[in-house]
Amino acid sequence: MPVTLRAGFVGLGAMGLGMARNLHKHGLLSAVWNRTAEKATALAQETGCKSVDKPAELAELCDVIVTCVSADADVLAVIDELLPAIKRDTIVIDCSTVSADTARTAAHRLNAAGAYFLDAPVSGGTEGARDGTLAVMVGGDEKAFERAQPVLQAMGKAVTHFGASGSGQAAKATNQIMCAGVIQAVAEAMAFAKSEDLPLDRLIDTLGKGAGSSWYFVNRAPNILKDSYPAGFRVKLHEKDLKICRAMAARHGVQLPLIEMTLVHYRRLIEQGHGDEDISTLFRLKDALFAAARDGGVPRQKP
Repeated sequence: MPVTLRAGFVGLGAMGLGMARNLHKHGLLSAVWNRTAEKATALAQETGCKSVDKPAELAELCDVIVTCVSADADVLAVIDELLPAIKRDTIVIDCSTVSADTARTAAHRLNAAGAYFLDAPVSGGTEGARDGTLAVMVGGDEKAFERAQPVLQAMGKAVTHFGASGSGQAAKATNQIMCAGVIQAVAEAMAFAKSEDLPLDRLIDTLGKGAGSSWYFVNRAPNILKDSYPAGFRVKLHEKDLKICRAMAARHGVQLPLIEMTLVHYRRLIEQGHGDEDISTLFRLKDALFAAARDGGVPRQKP
């Protein structure tokens, strides 16, 4: 009989909580740790897993440890806390979005201890995290990737190995650039539609079935209709990701206009107090263009 992996989870935020619950549904979740202990305690009570006081305890209890945190420094800090107790052949799967260099650094530190690191950033929003339907982009040792399949498949429906350490993050950076283009297009199109006095509810339903549709349009355009932007993917987080993309492109001597434009827009939204809203709040800036034109003026800050 195949051996059941014991999985630990670090980082029970908007994405991590749903991912950890899916590990539990597949009988894999053994223990959890979160910076805010109350979240870990609540999930432990819900699932029957163990809530630990520090990441090192996960290293003692688990064969696979999944991390989902916010920034590069957080990933490396968790790795450093795991290292003193890490067992040989343990696999750490990092689902955060960080730089490829950070992924390679984490892999080097774990490899030196006889363990493995898979950079495995995800895409699919909080809905995908909840439903176990994420796209998972993986870099790292191929044998570790194969051994970690039960854990990866519990969290995602499209799980792809792209190559050596860092390649998962490079694939995610590609995705984040695509997302920037989609949100720009949807925000401008919906502001235009509003200016034409179209019934936005019927428009969303119809265009959602057309050639210009996308997951983002179907799932986030309704935010515009409701004028409410609950955090699915926060502006501040996408800004962080696009800065990573900018740095990666700069190494090739290239500056990508879409990245630069979106970063300017995000900075304005953050200054206006919308940094913790979903990225669909970009509509605010596009709508302001039409509002200023209707008022006979020029917007103070042109997108």
